[in-house]
Amino acid sequence: MFDWIFGINNAIAEATGTDAAAVADAAAAGEEMAATNPVAAMLTSLLPLVLMFVIFYFFLIRPQRKKDKKVKEMLAALKPGDRITTIGGIYGTITGIKDDTITLAIGSQRTEMVVTRWAIRQVEEVTVENDGEILA
Repeated sequence: MFDWIFGINNAIAEATGTDAAAVADAAAAGEEMAATNPVAAMLTSLLPLVLMFVIFYFFLIRPQRKKDKKVKEMLAALKPGDRITTIGGIYGTITGIKDDTITLAIGSQRTEMVVTRWAIRQVEEVTVENDGEILA
């Protein structure tokens, strides 16, 4: 469009050894070809969007789905006697499960606390010291 202002056609012609008119004709033919084939023009404009979606899927969406599935499996497998950590950082032992509420025994005095199932961060695999008493 502004090629004639900047002299790009002349620079290209000098570099390739052809005249500027031949380069201008080739550029016009390329524009004409894109105008006559709307399917190709549409595909070339949609290709970057499709590529971005594929990249987002493999780097963001798919790993998050795997993580969510793992968390759901962990929450479904909870049973009384499991040592857990809540999202608030409280360590406890499950004493009872009823629908979406879980009763925890916390500390050496076995204080009872009720939390929702989604508030469980993880099931502990190791022994945790709590108030001088080793809980297994």
